[in-house]
Amino acid sequence: MMSRPLLLTALAVATALSAAACGGSDTAPDAAPKVALGPFVAAPDPLLGSPITDSAALQSAMLSMDLLPDGFAPIPDPVRDLGMDPAPEYDAPDRSGTDPEACGDVLAPIEQQLPGSSAGAEVRYSGPNFSSLDEDAASYPGRGAAEAFTALQNTLAKCTEYTGTDADGVRVDYRLEGREQNTIGDASISVRLTIDSGGYTLVSDVVIAVVDSTVVQLVGTGQDAFDPTLMTELATTAVDRIRGADRGV
Repeated sequence: MMSRPLLLTALAVATALSAAACGGSDTAPDAAPKVALGPFVAAPDPLLGSPITDSAALQSAMLSMDLLPDGFAPIPDPVRDLGMDPAPEYDAPDRSGTDPEACGDVLAPIEQQLPGSSAGAEVRYSGPNFSSLDEDAASYPGRGAAEAFTALQNTLAKCTEYTGTDADGVRVDYRLEGREQNTIGDASISVRLTIDSGGYTLVSDVVIAVVDSTVVQLVGTGQDAFDPTLMTELATTAVDRIRGADRGV
């Protein structure tokens, strides 16, 4: 999925281009009525299937280019995929953060939020008009997937509205609300995160699902909300592919 730094980078670039095109604006659009988060959803007990223990197998089950709409392209990881050295540290302090601090975990990869997985994987794609599609998944032994699913919902419930700054200290406002979505996989929730900074907005539609002993997160981000039918199709395909990897189909 799109990590927080990458998402803020996209927001900063889009803001700059918007200001250049429109001359900038100090007036943000009126906020739409907020939709409350849905009730907590429990994962099945017992969980079906066994945890995936091979990260390569889980990685191969991630959404691939042939399953995506036209205009999307993979975003390679500079270190893992391109063999580059990690980014150097700079003298200028990184002023990014969120208030509350725990809300910095919203949209972070599941494996990063909740250590202890037996396997993890992620893919990131860029799309037209500053859009992106990101998927990550983590498989857990025992009741780990159910516990992770609950922990993720606890974080979301505490972060319905929060603020933050990017690396340069520019204010960013976050608004988290419920999103209608039929159940995907064995159990699922869906939310929408709206991110505002400098009069510019990005919208992330999110589906988090449990499939056997794996939790998968799909995030579609753009200047406008993702097409709900497309989001459902992609989330369903993502879950089916992971279930196939789990059961050796």
